[in-house]
Amino acid sequence: MRSVLGDLLRHVQRYMLAGIVTIGPLFVTWLVFSWVFVSLANAGLPVIRALGNSFPSGWFETPWLQSVLAVLLTLVVLYGVGRITSLVVGRQAFNLFEAILERLPLVAKVYTSVRQLLDTMTAKKESTQRVVLIDFPIEGQKSVGFLTRTLVDSETGRELAAVLLPNAINPTSAFLQVLPLERVIETEMTMEQAMSMLMTGGAVAPESIRYTQPVSTRST
Repeated sequence: MRSVLGDLLRHVQRYMLAGIVTIGPLFVTWLVFSWVFVSLANAGLPVIRALGNSFPSGWFETPWLQSVLAVLLTLVVLYGVGRITSLVVGRQAFNLFEAILERLPLVAKVYTSVRQLLDTMTAKKESTQRVVLIDFPIEGQKSVGFLTRTLVDSETGRELAAVLLPNAINPTSAFLQVLPLERVIETEMTMEQAMSMLMTGGAVAPESIRYTQPVSTRST
């Protein structure tokens, strides 16, 4: 009896794990897209509801239709803002707006930090920002980071690296480490691969990664 019950439990466990492996990625993808959809809809709903009052027929008050129109409205606004700020006049107006924000003590710190983080995460491949590995939190344990810029030690002239280390699962918070450039291991990962690796806790990652410093670099 115990043998039959054990076999049954193992059978159920095996196929439940198979179901989790199959459904898990789809469920996470659905959660991400639903969060994005709800955020976009919430941004545009006040305007859509205000416009709905001008249509007495009532069809404009359908919840799903309001959500879809709110998302479309938000996307149009984002496109318009991006298009305007790409123009010379729009860029100058945006720079003026940023200058005003930088005069607000608390707002300036939050806005500047978030802006720099987003600029780092969305950096183009041809930029100076690269995906690297460094010893953190202790020597021998590598952490994935983004080399944002290089510095020079004012006393010795030694080259230094500023490396941003996003936290896994929640990359919106991060550590900033300044260390000698020769202790930084450059990888061949793209920014997209690194972000996927961080967001999934390493479950989605390249098959191979440069973990050891090249001999030519170590000997310098």
